[in-house]
Amino acid sequence: MLSRKGDPYPRNSETTSLDATARGFYWRSSAPSDSAGSMASPRVQIQAVVTERHRMGECPVWEEATGQLVYVDIHAQTVCRWGPHSTKVQAVHLGHRVGCVALRGQDKGGYVVAAGTCLGFLDWDSEQVQWVAQLDRQKPHNRFNDGKVDPAGRFVAGTMPEPLAPGVWEPAQGSLYSLQGNHSVLRLADRLGIPNGLDWSTDQRTFYHVDSLDYAVHAYDYDVQAGTIGNRRLLFQLPPGRAMPDGLCVDSVGTLWVACIDGGKIIRLDPQTGSCLCTVDLPVTRVTSCCFGGPDYSDLYVTSAADGLSQEQLQREPQAGHVFKVSGLGVRGRPCFPFLG
Repeated sequence: MLSRKGDPYPRNSETTSLDATARGFYWRSSAPSDSAGSMASPRVQIQAVVTERHRMGECPVWEEATGQLVYVDIHAQTVCRWGPHSTKVQAVHLGHRVGCVALRGQDKGGYVVAAGTCLGFLDWDSEQVQWVAQLDRQKPHNRFNDGKVDPAGRFVAGTMPEPLAPGVWEPAQGSLYSLQGNHSVLRLADRLGIPNGLDWSTDQRTFYHVDSLDYAVHAYDYDVQAGTIGNRRLLFQLPPGRAMPDGLCVDSVGTLWVACIDGGKIIRLDPQTGSCLCTVDLPVTRVTSCCFGGPDYSDLYVTSAADGLSQEQLQREPQAGHVFKVSGLGVRGRPCFPFLG
């Protein structure tokens, strides 16, 4: 069994940081510009755009066809949808802990979901799910966690064990699966800790994947034609402690943005060196995931969680569980790939 202990992720004086003030968040550069392009002191603003308190907000996906953000609340067992011009969050209850959601095809309101140990297709209008696969049958305490669609239209998602106690998980119980267009399933990896955030490089030749229990972001060679991974290597690792890497996304210049749950921040990583290029500090501790969205993909949407905080902590963090929009970063994201099947 493994558990978290120690201090939160410390600040690195060699990175760039964003500091909170009463009027917003500022970019303060203390490191050279990265090779992907200068981000010369942009004005960064952070706004809570969804102010409902989600228990475990996760896996945000920007749906370009509708101009909406789609995400899940794992512990509430819901898939959620919100638009910038809406005052209300729509939600569909699935009856199982839903780890992730992704777009399906070109149709509005069609999604692929991973809930419990099953994969299926959600029709938003009917609120019905067509389940197509069940995995990890021999591990009754596992459930699906994060997932995303690869550049060829396959849905890649990982399973993880439920905690044995708060902050304690049995190691080597997780697997990484790929749902193919014909609805067959390929296992890409096993004996993982907590499979989490994932995305692909801009040239589609590298697959990035978080194992939260290892506090690590790994890079793999990716064969986009076969949909297989190999040659795992460590890209970045947080010091064992309270903060763990969680969800991630890759921007249009290839750098990684990684949410640090219990660290209260997003970190930007250089894909070549693994160095931390900057941090974005959020007003909540349990930062879970992120994605780029908006009309030109220049806004970073960040999910968070309220579960796991004490009543005292919740009083100190009134925005825990909200969804945030970070604007003015000076970089854009990429449209999400839809599942083709």
